[in-house]
Amino acid sequence: MVRCTVVFARPGRQWEWPLELPAGADLAQALAAAQAQAMSAPDPPQIDWQNSKVGIFGLACGRHVRLSDGDRVEIYRPLAADPKESRRERARRLRKA
Repeated sequence: MVRCTVVFARPGRQWEWPLELPAGADLAQALAAAQAQAMSAPDPPQIDWQNSKVGIFGLACGRHVRLSDGDRVEIYRPLAADPKESRRERARRLRKA
């Protein structure tokens, strides 16, 4: 048996789904189980379960990765802005100031 937690966050709100899965379960199975729990809640989060990037303890990985006991599976939101462009804009503003 593998115990893990699937988490997702938006500004001001976080969701956490503790799971117990069969030994050898992979990240895709954890996401499917978390989705089932989330959809049965009165106010489920709006998540693109099939296409969102995911990872374990902050390291992005594929959905085929097998889970270890105690893993924290994270569902990542898309970036609101391109980080490189944001840095360029900040630098432009600083140069003008």
